[in-house]
Amino acid sequence: MPRPDLRARVARRRAELEAAERLRRLRVTTPLDGMQRGRDGVALTAFCDNDYLGLARHPKVVEAARRALDGAGFGGRSAHLIDGHHPLHDRLEEAFADWQQRPRALLFGSGYLANLGVLQALLDRGDVCVQDKLNHACLLDGARLSGATLRRYPHADVDAAARQLQADPDAPALLATDGVFSMDGDLAPLPALVDLTAREQALLYVDDAHGGGVLGPQGRGTAAAAGLDPAAVPLQLFTLGKAFGSYGGVVVGEADLVDALVQRARSYLFTTALPPACAAAALAALDIVRSDEGEALRARLQQHIQQFRRGLAARGLPDSGSATAIQPILLGSDARTVAAAQALARLGVLVVAIRPPTVPEGACRLRITLSAAHTPVQIEHLLDALVAVLNSEAQHAAAMDSAEPCAKREGTVGKRTDGAEIHGTDADVD
Repeated sequence: MPRPDLRARVARRRAELEAAERLRRLRVTTPLDGMQRGRDGVALTAFCDNDYLGLARHPKVVEAARRALDGAGFGGRSAHLIDGHHPLHDRLEEAFADWQQRPRALLFGSGYLANLGVLQALLDRGDVCVQDKLNHACLLDGARLSGATLRRYPHADVDAAARQLQADPDAPALLATDGVFSMDGDLAPLPALVDLTAREQALLYVDDAHGGGVLGPQGRGTAAAAGLDPAAVPLQLFTLGKAFGSYGGVVVGEADLVDALVQRARSYLFTTALPPACAAAALAALDIVRSDEGEALRARLQQHIQQFRRGLAARGLPDSGSATAIQPILLGSDARTVAAAQALARLGVLVVAIRPPTVPEGACRLRITLSAAHTPVQIEHLLDALVAVLNSEAQHAAAMDSAEPCAKREGTVGKRTDGAEIHGTDADVD
């Protein structure tokens, strides 16, 4: 019997994706002024990236990177433990530890690499890793890489998380959660999870990729916003490619746990260090985040979030209930969501269609993200464009229902995804 052909399998999977309206395509996008982006020769206002404070093009951040390029060149040269650990890397780790009021921090090449490294380094076969079902994909991948038993609980259900921990009372356990969930924009119930992990003698790890820099005093993140003592969360991840406008990931926490990552995290040990210019940019961004300017940027972002949600209500559009910069509009089916994203682009608005496997079946959505760099006029334009597109889509759906009254429509506007299975990533493209 012949060996199965991998190329044939690749071709079959591509055909399946095309048939399901799920084939991803790379699109070249050029940053223009502010939140404007150039795509296919057209200027669009972006409401889909994670530059929450507008720091990616802040003059101080850009100048810090430029100075580092002049002094250190670009490449990281080697792994940190060989000769790649630059003074800028060291300064960034010390600054993050100070900002978070924790003993130590460790810089990774990306947030994804950090999550792979943390879970692989701390967990062994026979251990238990308990995770929220809506966690980011890299937390799931890290647990699988570790060989530990992965147990998942319905979204934000602390009682279910307790049952998952209690199912293996004799095994070492780690509970991992997003701080802000990247597709719905809601917050993890961190105070209750802190109490649970203390009671069950499990280690709590929080991926605060979307909360760091944005929430809490000095932008210190979801745990600080919840009023938790810094020591309440043993380990936290902060990514540098979102609110900090740079690139990389920093794990902050207990000194012994961070040192264990230096010793065992394969995604730290066996890869080239982050370019020093990225660390310099992140240092400059952290200075801004901790300053009065950072407070003003967070206040402006909150004003934009409130403006958007008030605008949804005034226009009769569904509100997901998110109080963060992530504002999903759930549409249900792949085809409807892709069509809505394309219609928004024709109106000058860049929002991408998020589809499985990023979100569960029937939970496709427009994932709208707001930034301090947006203007009130741009947000009003977004709202008006949503009205035009969603009302047109609703009229089309009503006509389809009228023509086929017995047909079952796929998905519903406004439906939450709590408790659903997810295998996702942080971004999607149409």
